[in-house]
Amino acid sequence: MSTGGPTQPRPTRNERREAAREKARLLREEQKKRDRRNRLLIQGGVVVAILAVAGLVIGLVLQSTKPAGPGPANMASDGILLVGGENGIEAVATPAIADGEDPTPTEPDESGTVANIVTYIDYLCPYCGQFETTNNETMRTMVESGAATLEVHPIAILTNKSAGTQYSLRAANAAACVAEYSPEAFFDFNGLMFENQPEELSAGLSNDEIKDIAAEAGASSSVNACIDETRFKGWVQAATQRALEGPIPNSELDAVTGTPTVLVNGKQYVGSLEDTAEFQAFVLQAAGESYSESNGTPTPTPTPTPAAG
Repeated sequence: MSTGGPTQPRPTRNERREAAREKARLLREEQKKRDRRNRLLIQGGVVVAILAVAGLVIGLVLQSTKPAGPGPANMASDGILLVGGENGIEAVATPAIADGEDPTPTEPDESGTVANIVTYIDYLCPYCGQFETTNNETMRTMVESGAATLEVHPIAILTNKSAGTQYSLRAANAAACVAEYSPEAFFDFNGLMFENQPEELSAGLSNDEIKDIAAEAGASSSVNACIDETRFKGWVQAATQRALEGPIPNSELDAVTGTPTVLVNGKQYVGSLEDTAEFQAFVLQAAGESYSESNGTPTPTPTPTPAAG
């Protein structure tokens, strides 16, 4: 007795051929569907890639053409003006430069009794380091005593000289951050930045190291986010361009051609960067000439130094 099902007739050759053709047709249709899906995916990917590239290009264009942005408070002249006060060296408070606005030149003391010292410095410039470390305490004494004012303009002309880290720009931005949030600490911050000055062509100081210097100078922690964000990058670039294009206010100088550029009552100091006595003499001479001009008296001729016997 059989336990199997009914016997099925074997397909004929024609039936097998038709079945094979149908199977091939179904496979071809399935392949066409897969090819169509792949083309759509590829086309979609290309569109996404094109949109991404377009977005990047637009972003770069907007970044390059966007306004410099507001400058830091207390630097309306593109520099911070430091004067003697009851608590030592203080910054003259000024509003920030608004978007698209030009800086407001400082009105110098024209009495002839105060020397107006103006410096344009780059924190990576080794010559600036020589001048600043040599004359830091001299300028501190002059400003604290009321014999002089000091206006510091941080600019960034050596941005491409720090192994790709843009140290000059980051350092000038940090100075702007201190001017904005802790102006009373600016003089000490400026001095410490040159005491810890990195070598040109090195990577420079990191943001964390700059923040440590700001804290050592007495700046509040409010400067930290400003330093990390390079908040005043646009202003630094614009202020640098203004200095390089000129004219330089309150002087006969057409433009800054290098750093340090040091002016006393509008006259450029071109003496030794490492001789504080020579700089002091220049300050006294410039102040004396301004006093004579303001009072209508002849400028005294400096007494020549006797020759060594």
